[in-house]
Parts: sequence; structure tokens; C-alpha cells
Amino acid sequence: MALKVIGAGVGRTGTHSLKIALQKLLGSPCYHMVEVFQHPEDVAVWHAAALGEKVDWHALFEGYSAAVDWPASAFWPELSQEFPEALIILSTRSAERWWESAHQTIFEATNLIPGAEMQPWLAMIQAVLGERFTIDVTNREACIAAFEKHNANVLKNAPPSRLIVWQASDGWAPICQALNLPIPDEPFPVTNTKEEFINRQRERKLESSEASPV
Repeated sequence: MALKVIGAGVGRTGTHSLKIALQKLLGSPCYHMVEVFQHPEDVAVWHAAALGEKVDWHALFEGYSAAVDWPASAFWPELSQEFPEALIILSTRSAERWWESAHQTIFEATNLIPGAEMQPWLAMIQAVLGERFTIDVTNREACIAAFEKHNANVLKNAPPSRLIVWQASDGWAPICQALNLPIPDEPFPVTNTKEEFINRQRERKLESSEASPV
């Protein structure tokens, strides 16, 4: 199965909602950062890609019809060449709102001291961010500059005939029109909000503290 959709937008631009929507539209799985947690064998592949090593993208995405969110969005140029028929969706939002959300969720998570089992994941995501975004995820100015540079690069280099610039508030219509699919008779999914993410992190910390020996 070849990718039909490539998400070029970085994390916290509605990518999880987009994942759920694309799975509904395409009837098959959409790759997202959550898949990396579910398939730890993928961590080494993404780390190799961040280091500039050759990756078998078709093998990595076997069984998936779309890929959104980090780490896939960091490699949208390679993916757009490997899957030349795929639609490219640049999910975005205002830089200030993106920073507020990313700072309080995914960037906060990358600053936690991980257990041994999460060390390879942390090394991978640091390599991806360092090579393709910015490693200084605690610096507001650096992150906003990287966000704007990433989006500008997509707008400049993605083939216009394949590109959609999309915000979560746009809902189904632009995506369905580009894919020539009917609009589902249901609201566009809204998932993984900032509040939901933070609550999950609190629950994980609580579970970890309760499981630790006294």
C-alpha cells in the first residue's frame, strides 16, 4: 500500500484529529507519533533517517495509507518524492497558539528524564528535532522561528497541485475535495487537546509514583 496522504505539519497542529479523520476517509491506518510508541522497532529507523541514512520508506509504512505528525512530517520532502501521487497536507495554526500548546505538552514531555526503555526514543526525537527543527525546545523564539521556517519551506517547495494548507477549523471539506471523497455526515474529530494531553501526563506520573518502591 502506498501513502495517499503525507502530513507536512508539525506536532500540535491538529495532527491527531487529522489522523482519525484520514482513517475514516481512507479506511486504513494513518501513521502518527503514537505508532512509534506502539512499534518501538520503528525508533531505530527514524533515528537512522535523522542521521541521513537510507531508509526503506515503503517497508516502514506498509499497511498505512497516510502519515502525519512528527517524526514523519520532518521528512515530508523525502516522502513526497517516494510517494509522488500522495496529497501533501500542511496542517498549521498561529505560531503563538502553536507554541503555547507545544510548550505545555510535547516539548514538556521531551524534557522529562526517561526510564531506560525510553532512552532510545528520546535520542531519536532529539536527533529529528535537532536536524529538522530545533533542539532548543525550551526557547520560545527558537521554536517559533523553526515553526515558521518549516511552514515556509513547505509552501515554497511542495508541488502546488498536491498541496493543501489546512487548519483544524477547516474541517472535512478541503481534504475531501482534494481526495475526491464525500464529506462524512458527522462532525470533524477533535482529539488530543492540550487539556487531554496534560491530564494523561499527570495520570502517568501518578501511576509511576504509586508503582515506585517506598
